[in-house]
Amino acid sequence: MSASTGGARTSEARSRLLGTATRIFYAEGIHSVGVDRIVEEAHVTRATLYRHFKGKEELVLAYLQQADQGIRGQIEAVRAQGLPARDTVLAVSRTITQGIRSPGFRGCAFLNAAAEYPDPAHPVHQAVLAHRTWFLETAVDLLAQAHCAPADAAGRHFVMLRDGAMAAGCLFDPALISDTFLHGVEGILPPR
Repeated sequence: MSASTGGARTSEARSRLLGTATRIFYAEGIHSVGVDRIVEEAHVTRATLYRHFKGKEELVLAYLQQADQGIRGQIEAVRAQGLPARDTVLAVSRTITQGIRSPGFRGCAFLNAAAEYPDPAHPVHQAVLAHRTWFLETAVDLLAQAHCAPADAAGRHFVMLRDGAMAAGCLFDPALISDTFLHGVEGILPPR
């Protein structure tokens, strides 16, 4: 059964395809991976791929949508803890450092995708921009609640710190990069 609205389950084959694509796209890049490899490693036929996705582009968009949902879920889980606003910003920042310190970390899936799809009109680039717009708006909201003024400037600063940490985290010592990022976030926040 295919994924659909109304609570229907996602088919096992679709899940395998998306899981395989996610793993390979993130580890090796999107353009360097062909559908034949994804089909082979997901143990499905090419017809099964095209039954679930119109083509590679739709699979890439599903990969980014899954990444977007994961990040949204992490932030909502932190918000659900009901922490004071300042502590919420720091807890969200710690979830970012957990990603940086995770095995196989290779930077931000969205920044990586934007580098491979530089045309602003391309649907993949548009998906990246939509995610980043949401992320910036979320950062601004969190920092406004933490009494950062002006919150829009603080939000842009936060996103730039995060982007730098994501880029550096796969090139240098992840622990050092994580500590530097957290120190930078502390610098944005008003003193206790």
